[in-house]
Amino acid sequence: MNVVQRQRWTIASFLAWEERQERPWEFDGFQPVAMNGGSLNHDRITFRLHQALDARLAGRGCQAFGPHAKIIAGRSVRYPDAVVVCSPQRGTSALADRPVVVFEVLSPGTSRTDRIDKLRDYGEVATIRRYVILEQDSIAAAVFERAGDAWKATTLTAEEVLDLPEIAISVPLAEFYAGIAFSDEGPEPA
Repeated sequence: MNVVQRQRWTIASFLAWEERQERPWEFDGFQPVAMNGGSLNHDRITFRLHQALDARLAGRGCQAFGPHAKIIAGRSVRYPDAVVVCSPQRGTSALADRPVVVFEVLSPGTSRTDRIDKLRDYGEVATIRRYVILEQDSIAAAVFERAGDAWKATTLTAEEVLDLPEIAISVPLAEFYAGIAFSDEGPEPA
């Protein structure tokens, strides 16, 4: 009997392979995973997230990157919707080194990955102090703050403020959702 052995993927082999691809892929520690496109609301939330971070971080020594910046998280390679770093970065690299705060905007197809797999992956990165998951279909967030070797979880809703003491800023949660109509509200006015 002939047995075909598959080569085991490593981060190094994945990164070499990904460089030759036309679109970004994540690596879940076992195999490449295609990154799917998001909805218009996902794009709007991500845009407003970056606006809020950029405005508040200007001149403070920290920078926000994403969604095209990748991070190595344990045995995985991830492309968060936003990642904040507070150390010098090589501008020619696609890799954000020493992330401090990571953001994901939920999509229906990524909910399990963002809430379980990425939470575990980001927990393996000692420099990540906070992981924020923004809901896409309502103004809400799950916030995971590093507490030793574990995460302390809290939830935020529309009236609350997202405090990010690691990078010395605060943002009203509703700011990320300005002008967005949710599915039960009908289309946005022209």
